[in-house]
Amino acid sequence: MAKFGVTMQRTASTTLATGSLTAAASSMRRAKVYDLMFGSEATPADNAFLWQVQRCTTAGTAGTNPTPLALDSADSLATTIVAGQAHTVDPTGATVLMSIGLNQRATFRWVAAPGGELVIPATASNGIKFETPTAGGLVSVTVTAHFDEQ
Repeated sequence: MAKFGVTMQRTASTTLATGSLTAAASSMRRAKVYDLMFGSEATPADNAFLWQVQRCTTAGTAGTNPTPLALDSADSLATTIVAGQAHTVDPTGATVLMSIGLNQRATFRWVAAPGGELVIPATASNGIKFETPTAGGLVSVTVTAHFDEQ
């Protein structure tokens, strides 16, 4: 099992998604998200907002596709998980897996308990999206995700 990390960012946008991790259209395999970091690098302000981690059934239309990097340099590139950021069309959401209320000045890290990882199914374009549905006033937000390809 190779471990990967990717940082996804969104600046001022009309969409909710900051980023997404979805199974590729071919050669799909499962992946498990085990570490997430959320924050905002905008000018500090006292804004409250909500982060949601949600299953998605489409990949949406990403503005760009950042490359997940191997956390062990001996591993090859991620081949079955596609990262997207700054979506122009949001991925289609399904079940909300996690909701985290934060102040813009706060950075938050979530680490899965053993066996409690968020699983991306081996189904084309299905995965997990990270969004801020209440953060219309935020200029710039970032999520960093670490995951295992199975």
